Amino acid sequence: MFLEDMRAFFDSGATRSYAFRKKQLHLLKRAIEQHEQAIYEALYADLKKSPEECWVTENGMVLGEINQAIKNLHHWMKPVSVSTNLLNQPSSSRIYAEPLGVLLVVGPWNYPFQLPIKPAVGAIAAGNCVVIKTSEFAPATSAILKKIISETFDPNYIRLVDGDGAQVVPDMMRTFDFDHVFFTGSTAVGQRVYALAAEKLTPVTLELGGKSPCIVETDANLRIAARRIVLAKFSNCGQMCIAPDYLLVHNSVKEAFIRHLRETIQSFFGDDASACAHYGKIINEKQFNRLLDYLQQNKIIHGGAHDRDRLYIEPSLIDQPDLNSPIMQEEIFGPLLPIIGYESREQALAIVRKNKNPLAMYVFTESGETEQYWLDAIPAGGGCINNASWHLTNHRLPFGGRGHSGIGNYQGKYSFDRFSHQKAILKTPTWFDPNVKYPPFTGRLNLFKWFVGK
Repeated sequence: MFLEDMRAFFDSGATRSYAFRKKQLHLLKRAIEQHEQAIYEALYADLKKSPEECWVTENGMVLGEINQAIKNLHHWMKPVSVSTNLLNQPSSSRIYAEPLGVLLVVGPWNYPFQLPIKPAVGAIAAGNCVVIKTSEFAPATSAILKKIISETFDPNYIRLVDGDGAQVVPDMMRTFDFDHVFFTGSTAVGQRVYALAAEKLTPVTLELGGKSPCIVETDANLRIAARRIVLAKFSNCGQMCIAPDYLLVHNSVKEAFIRHLRETIQSFFGDDASACAHYGKIINEKQFNRLLDYLQQNKIIHGGAHDRDRLYIEPSLIDQPDLNSPIMQEEIFGPLLPIIGYESREQALAIVRKNKNPLAMYVFTESGETEQYWLDAIPAGGGCINNASWHLTNHRLPFGGRGHSGIGNYQGKYSFDRFSHQKAILKTPTWFDPNVKYPPFTGRLNLFKWFVGK
């Protein structure tokens, strides 16, 4: 089986050197640049993404990740010296970043280029071998990725696997001991991956989803809030794990804010979003039908137009959905934005807590006190103040969820750390070897107590 060949390649030590890792990162960067147009065409075929959106959210983000890894790799690989306690003097203490081994990276369909390749960059930088499983629901992107990977890397080092994820992933995980599994996708599938990994005590990173709340306070700049929320919510046709899932808008500004949202949608996408070059489509008919059910069950106050043949759903606003309805129980993952009015923070917080530990949280306010209240009140993977979704674009911030929205984080240096084992090493010289450390220990209890914590 090819996985055993990958294990042998890793065990040979070929991936460990700085020179090797840096060369592979440069090779990947060059291959992505050479296939830029083909990547655009593939992402248009799968999701109707424009070249500009592809650059900002897909291949441009990957290239930025590669550039950061190349720039900082030598520093990241250096052992980190830490202080040594008195008990172990005159020893020295260091932490070594050690490659994990052979990793499995499972990517989703919504960002089918970026989300499998971006973590793979961190895995390469950390000196690992990587199996990349792309989504079968984005076949054009999977095909161009397979071409890039197969033409660029030794298959015993980096290999792309396609096919039915529900079969391929469990088969690999049951027959091979991966050293880490990195999964991006739905919470339901993430639970199954976690269960499979637990059978072999395989460590995992799970990048899942959830219902990310967006709170608009009374003192928010409504025009700016509308622009930033509409940009984030309807990018990729709403098929983004960190898109604002629903709005909580104070009743005193709700009517005015809805006017700003309508005006912004029309400004961004025109009178007919289906004709807009930078407005996408739903990935497939299954997802289209799910979203159409949401539309038909709720009060639409803007949008609602749809076309099954083109997998098109207009940017749509939904007013005051039932909190127990499917649209407020499930991650929407589409261009539908529920708007819920609230009177008090306690009322809004109670709604947020119905879906705890969201992947992201967003707050629009001009008050530092209000900002701090919401930061303290909502446990979340990450988020923004007076912005939405853009925290993902800062490679200096870790990205990840907590609880039902995920386990672990990655991005930039955090990816390198995620795919490395932090090996703690104490080095002790032989020129000093006091007898106090050796038996018999009788009468030394107070001395040992004194050493604790020194």
